[in-house]
Amino acid sequence: MTYAADRIHQEVAYLAYHFHWSLDEILDLEHTDRLRYVDHIARLNER
Repeated sequence: MTYAADRIHQEVAYLAYHFHWSLDEILDLEHTDRLRYVDHIARLNER
């Protein structure tokens, strides 16, 4: 199964914006870890 390039770009932009991580740092994350960080940021933003 492939993961849509649009979705990866959204995740990278979201993490880079909030954590100021580099592209390499973000892409080095396992997919599940990247999603976990995205989820945590989203929950923090809802507060």
